Amino acid sequence: MWANSRWKGSLFADDLPSNGFLAVYSQYFNSVEGNTSFYADPSESQLQRWASQLPDNFRFVFKIPRRFSHQLAALDHTALLAWWQHLTPVHRFIGLLHLQLPATAGPALLGQLTKVLQLLSNLVPLAVEVRHPAFFDKAEYELALNRLLQQHDAERVVLDSRALFSVAANNPALRDAQAKKPRLPVHAICLSSRPMLRFIGCDDMQLNRQFYTPWLAKINGWLAEGKTPYCFFHTPDNTLAPQLCRQFAENLQHCHPVMSPWPGEHHAQLGLW
Repeated sequence: MWANSRWKGSLFADDLPSNGFLAVYSQYFNSVEGNTSFYADPSESQLQRWASQLPDNFRFVFKIPRRFSHQLAALDHTALLAWWQHLTPVHRFIGLLHLQLPATAGPALLGQLTKVLQLLSNLVPLAVEVRHPAFFDKAEYELALNRLLQQHDAERVVLDSRALFSVAANNPALRDAQAKKPRLPVHAICLSSRPMLRFIGCDDMQLNRQFYTPWLAKINGWLAEGKTPYCFFHTPDNTLAPQLCRQFAENLQHCHPVMSPWPGEHHAQLGLW
């Protein structure tokens, strides 16, 4: 996300209007998960406004709407293509489309997934997130999925929620996050030139560092190979997600520029260095 009013006073100045959130966000981060598209289609005017606010190097990773991802067995291909065309004003800013499948979508739906890949893979790079346990068997079903994705130059999303589940759910935000986020094995895989990591952390930054430290070497390796990793960071209610992302970037600083102080925290930033 980028439109989070909780980030006023840190990433955003206190008096920043909501229609300015994306422009400021894009000064410090060069990509975002477009989760809003999972639930509702942005209007034409919204798309035009977003396009006018962004630098050329910014990339959206939009989620394919739930009405498609959760109805693969009865997928309307014409409607899916129409949705893609609706995004035309921001096509040049789209790095990946994110197909997040429900936990009920198992190997029996690989044929339907194949049709989606055939339909879209020549138009835009795809990243597929699976949550069915069969796709983590390190055997028949996982190998079949990975081969299918490779055939279409599609990526498999890596979800790492270990930090989130390493703490007791002792507040409403944690209870909500642990109830909604999946708890799955972490297979550090890369099937294309665009690996994608979703790291779901907690509000304890030192604990998060313990869990993401192995990813530093992995991502450095991908960068050395000329790949373009997409890395997204979450906390239980996402209030501290920008700080978690910046901390990760600081730890990766020998190959990634450290983010500048944010508009609302010039003084606080001095204490972090």
